[in-house]
Amino acid sequence: MGNASSMLTQYDIEEVQEHCHYLFSQQEIVSLYKRFCQLDRSAKGFISADEFLSIPEFSLNPLSQRLLKMVDGLNFKDFVAFLSAFSPKATLEKKIELIFRVYDVESKGKVGFKDLLEVLRDLTGSFMSEEQREKVLSHLLEEAGYTRNSSLLLDDFIKILGKSGMKMEVEVPVD
Repeated sequence: MGNASSMLTQYDIEEVQEHCHYLFSQQEIVSLYKRFCQLDRSAKGFISADEFLSIPEFSLNPLSQRLLKMVDGLNFKDFVAFLSAFSPKATLEKKIELIFRVYDVESKGKVGFKDLLEVLRDLTGSFMSEEQREKVLSHLLEEAGYTRNSSLLLDDFIKILGKSGMKMEVEVPVD
């Protein structure tokens, strides 16, 4: 499995399934492996930031630079584990954990007002002024029972977003 051009064995498939908590079927893992090999153009066994940016949906994502820090250099097993948060079978907590990691770009285990503001800036671009962003964010935090000085932990994200009923799913095409 180390060489991207090699084929997956049944053992490899089962190992990847276990690593991603069985959120993908064996067929889906085989399909993901084919896609991984297409992205790993130099057959190094991992996907670089440039290779991730070759995915139009990824490169157009306003949070792509934050996501790149999470995915640059992933081998196949970790690539599938990363994508498992987008599986329809993934728990809401697993999805929220990924969102938390996007906000916690420095891996401090907490997210502050500045971190939230940076993501909002990435998402809104020139459509909102800095003053508008700060006002909106302060209001949202107050509604959730927090202040600008609060540091949010993963449990806080789960508490806040757990009520949202959000969907974060990607369908894996199976050949």
